[in-house]
This record gives sequence, structure tokens and C-alpha cells, in this order.
Amino acid sequence: MKSITKLVMFLMMFTMPVLANDIYVTQSGATLTLDVLQDGQNNTIGNSTTASTVTGATSNFNIDQIGNSNVITFDINGANYTGTLSTTGNSNNIDFNCDSGGTVSSCATVTASIIWVGSSNDLDIDVGETADATGASITIAGASGSDSNVIAATIDGTCVIMTLNVNSDTNNYCYR
Repeated sequence: MKSITKLVMFLMMFTMPVLANDIYVTQSGATLTLDVLQDGQNNTIGNSTTASTVTGATSNFNIDQIGNSNVITFDINGANYTGTLSTTGNSNNIDFNCDSGGTVSSCATVTASIIWVGSSNDLDIDVGETADATGASITIAGASGSDSNVIAATIDGTCVIMTLNVNSDTNNYCYR
């Protein structure tokens, strides 16, 4: 009986659920520098109902997620933004909005890199939603073998540099 109890306890250790990390950022102020690394599955930074937000003149951040089914939902409201959003894995979701709060902050000087490695990812990029994003530079890159991804980009601006580099098959692109 003692052996059976030990065996059951040993098996239960491997069947326990693994919990994900959920991060919510709400920052307001003149400047922000933020680096985040999440490793594992089902991690979130913001979600479909509550985005992480940064409001301020200058933001600089780097977010890396490694694993499957991770979510980045981030809103920037400020004149200057520099950063990288990076995912490695399948079925990840990036929703990046700049000037989403209607603050007319313009996100005028945006240098953003969105990088992914993996398949069946969904990227939704909106820059200068309520104001002119003049001077924005957006780079979207998918690594070789990153198949069946969806990229939707809305760039409102009179002079926006948009670079798309995807080295894979069966991806969908939508620009507005």
C-alpha cells in the first residue's frame, strides 16, 4: 500500500498544471525604459480586454516572449517610442497600438521592430491611430519557416517607413 501511495504521489507531480505569467503595465510620466522576458506558454502582457499602457513623452522598451500561445497587448501614447516586440513560438498574438488613447500624442517618432519566429501567429499593428505619425519607422520580420501567420497593419501618417520581411509560406497581409 505504501508503494502505491508513493507511485500515485509521484505521478501527480507530472500532471499538475503549469501556470503562466500575466503582466499588466500602466505607466504615466516623462520617460520609461522597460525590458521584459517571458519564457513558457500562455504568458500575457495585457490581454484582449485590458491592454498594458504607457503614457509619456519618451518610451523605450523591449519585450521578448519564448513559447507558444503567448499574448502581447500594448498601447503607447507618447511622441517618441523606440522598442522591439519579439516572439518565438507558435500561436502567439501581438496587438501593438500607438496613439490609441486619442491623446493626439501622435507617436511622431516611432522606431518599432516586431519580430517573430514560429507559425500561426497573429500580428495587429496600429500606429498614429488618432494623429499623424510622421517620421514613424516600423519593421516587421518573420523568420524562415514561419508559416500561416496573419499580419494586419494600419499606419496613419504622411511619411511612414514600413518594412516587411517574411521568409515563409501561406501568410496573410493586410495594410490600411
